[in-house]
Amino acid sequence: MTQKRILIVDDDSKMRRLLRRCLEAEGFGVVEAETEAEVSAALAGGEISLVTLDVSLGGESGLVIARNLRQRSGIPIIMVSARSDVIDRVVGLELGADDYITKPFHVRELAARVRAQLRRAEAQAAAGPRPACAAGTTEERLEFDGMVVEPGTLETWDRDGVPVPLTTGDTELLMVFLRHPKRALTRDRIMTLLGGAEWSPLDRTIDNKVARLRKKIERDPEAPQLIKTVRGVGYMFTAPVSEAGLSAKAG
Repeated sequence: MTQKRILIVDDDSKMRRLLRRCLEAEGFGVVEAETEAEVSAALAGGEISLVTLDVSLGGESGLVIARNLRQRSGIPIIMVSARSDVIDRVVGLELGADDYITKPFHVRELAARVRAQLRRAEAQAAAGPRPACAAGTTEERLEFDGMVVEPGTLETWDRDGVPVPLTTGDTELLMVFLRHPKRALTRDRIMTLLGGAEWSPLDRTIDNKVARLRKKIERDPEAPQLIKTVRGVGYMFTAPVSEAGLSAKAG
């Protein structure tokens, strides 16, 4: 089995050393970087399975690096911050980070989050593109509110036929809603369907993911009509969803 390599991006040598020891003890290979230039060099120098990225770097912003990295790669990103400011967390997730952890944290928690993100990435890669359809058949597509998603390739197009740059996390959440239209889903149920960790009422992960997805698929993110908040419950995808021209049943 090929060893997974984790890129640690942090300008604090002590923190890098701590994370290196933790991740190597879990069987991962580790590469270190302090700047965006070093990040690019590391990615070009070999296969990287996941990136842990500090929000505050000397002279550079981890958020900017996250944005630039997401624009060219779907590699899982876990943001690391010394601040518990919810704004930083929301911005990080909106820029494409897959998870966010605040210092101080237990190294085993980070290792668990790394493994969870790698499992998600592996599951998506294992699904792979759909095989070519037989002659005379039509590849499955899900359509809603003028938008189109091909589950096999995980590609999404907007109402003008332009590809929508959804992250892995965005796509997974969208598929949960499309597979369960017009049903009120609790946050706990959504987390379970995403294959994530246990959810608690104080955990804003699902809310942040929904907010990010709304910005990419809603006609007016400030007045969402597709993903409605159900007070005291969670969220509901309200638009009709059609599959290969047939109405998809809520289930």
